[in-house]
Amino acid sequence: MTTTRTVLPGKDTAGGGDLYMSFELGDKHWQLSIGDSRHRVSRYTVGAGDTAAVADCIVKAGARLRTGAQAQVHSCYEAGRDGWWLHRWLSELGVDNIVVDAASIEVNRRARRAKTDRLDADKLLAMLIRHHAGEHVWSVLREPSSEDEDARRVHRELQRLTHERIAHTNRIGSLLVHNLRPGIVIGGRDWTVWWERHRNQVPPMLRAEIEREGARLKLVKEQVRAVEAARCKELAEGKQPLVAHLARLRAIGPKGAWVLVKEVFGWRHFANRRELAGSLGLVPTPYASGDSDIEQGISKAGNRRVRGLLVELAWSWLRLQPGSALTQWFNRRFAGAGKRMRRVGIVMVAS
Repeated sequence: MTTTRTVLPGKDTAGGGDLYMSFELGDKHWQLSIGDSRHRVSRYTVGAGDTAAVADCIVKAGARLRTGAQAQVHSCYEAGRDGWWLHRWLSELGVDNIVVDAASIEVNRRARRAKTDRLDADKLLAMLIRHHAGEHVWSVLREPSSEDEDARRVHRELQRLTHERIAHTNRIGSLLVHNLRPGIVIGGRDWTVWWERHRNQVPPMLRAEIEREGARLKLVKEQVRAVEAARCKELAEGKQPLVAHLARLRAIGPKGAWVLVKEVFGWRHFANRRELAGSLGLVPTPYASGDSDIEQGISKAGNRRVRGLLVELAWSWLRLQPGSALTQWFNRRFAGAGKRMRRVGIVMVAS
């Protein structure tokens, strides 16, 4: 079933060529630029999420540009808050859609540039036409299935809760450090008992603020325990065989294995190690021009969650796998060097 037969039922226009459509997605409105390879463009504004209006705009643009009955509709939008639901809806409609990494879109750096939603949509449309002409103009993201996308929620929520727990703990410590006598050890493993013994040593307003902060901290800790318990239960019941298999490697625990499987190895396929390193931003970025030949470090253009985790796992690998060839290579090259060179070396181990 072709796109035009889905969104242009009964239409038999005389023109030819494919139809190209770009989205500039906003919170309240979407800007659509729809054109053909001859650079004729129709522009529309629809309400955010109004799929019926989007289909109607395709019909209007197809009639105006006189595309053929067998014309294919190609579309694109930048990856962002709307995620993948729009991509899946367009695919069901028969539209050939791609989701683009926003950081890979080229911009003119010669002078100050105008930026509006209409101009951004037109820019995406022009690059979409170039993309389908065979030119490499941007990075296209790979779509996860609905199940794989949902499976990533657990460890991402746990990471967010962990950061929130640290923020509450640091805030309480900051509030207390200037209000208790010098030398006292703040907190401890049993916060409730410690606080009951020292709460009268701080002013009443500060005491109330700390107790409210403590209540939020308690809630976050309960949610962290609940998420971790659910994850441990799935592992114990054998519902995560890939995670269990990866966790058998020394230096990789269940938490790290979970992130690696859900973010990378569970649903993506790589032809070689270069593709894997590229998806995580661990590839080198050389600068070789004329007499200059400088290595600028890794690109950092990929999944930052996994990239940071791999660096942490690399340190654990050195500690727990001292006899491995990788550890011995690191020790020969970087163990006796300074801190900066060891940081460079550990990224190479992670790569």
